Amino acid sequence: MPSGGYAPQPDGYPAQSETYQAQQPDEYLLQAPDPRVSADPAAQAAGAGGKVCVACRAGRVDDDGYCENCGHAQPRERDHMEQESGPVAAVSDRGLRHHRNEDAFAIGSTALPDGSPASVAIVCDGVSSATRPDDASMAASKAASEALLAALPRGTHPQQAMHDAIIAASRAVNSLAAEPATAREHAPHQNAPACTIVGAVVTSGLLIVGWVGDSRAYWVPVDRSAPPARLTEDDSWAAQMVAAGLMSEAEAYADERAHAITGWLGADAYELEPHTAAFKPDRPGVVVVCTDGLWNYAEGAEEMARVVPLDAAAHPLHSARVLVGHALDGGGHDNVTVALVPFPAVSQGAGSA
Repeated sequence: MPSGGYAPQPDGYPAQSETYQAQQPDEYLLQAPDPRVSADPAAQAAGAGGKVCVACRAGRVDDDGYCENCGHAQPRERDHMEQESGPVAAVSDRGLRHHRNEDAFAIGSTALPDGSPASVAIVCDGVSSATRPDDASMAASKAASEALLAALPRGTHPQQAMHDAIIAASRAVNSLAAEPATAREHAPHQNAPACTIVGAVVTSGLLIVGWVGDSRAYWVPVDRSAPPARLTEDDSWAAQMVAAGLMSEAEAYADERAHAITGWLGADAYELEPHTAAFKPDRPGVVVVCTDGLWNYAEGAEEMARVVPLDAAAHPLHSARVLVGHALDGGGHDNVTVALVPFPAVSQGAGSA
């Protein structure tokens, strides 16, 4: 936290000397202060071409994010991120246990060839055991959203556009493996950068989801008397056990191997199998697109619906903040990211915080 104030003078040091008077000049020359010289150490650090420490306000922050004066780790830009794009909003937070945020998101709105609106949300979760998971999630979310926002106005069917967007995201992550390692990554055999991905495209009458990994999408209707639904199936050990009939869902997710993923984006993925699904909801609602940092604290569709604010479709940014807060209140053991996409899609500027 920033700190300020004045240090007390040492004992015995008078506020003003009684025995010494500096001889004053008869005249003072009028001269502008030299902008290169400052008594403010923070200004000196900034002038040296670096950021100033948020703790001591004196030291310069080095390339690794630590103060050269007091050693304090500086907040990273990705520790907490919020964005609103028309009716779509997303919030991402580092959580309470991780040293950095390895999640990423991208949201946007566009128009289809007939002029009707379309909303897009992509959420990615970096694989912590891999090299540069934060770079992987950022590259994937950016590539997927750019692909969708380019394809939809051209008339590509939203489900095909989602499939192609996941392929584009995979290529972006794969390309990171070919880049030279940084000075902090000396091990020659580390796993290639990797992440999961989940996305949603919402139009006036269609809801498309796509995913690889264990990040999820949920459907929560505005009318809470109607049932909510989970729209994705995890690529995970637990999901495989349940699908094979070897364990109940409760048993599988209680196992320590539950969150071991069986599908991801990355150069060392076994085989890329983008999953896509299309839905035609018969009533208004909101799509919750999130990483396991959220759904670990609201796993079932009914649980998720209970923590989604009733006005989420009208106030997506506020509601995304509420959901992130729910995960942090629950322990915040992981990075947490959530995007909210109202259905049906509304035109740009119709959303509000």
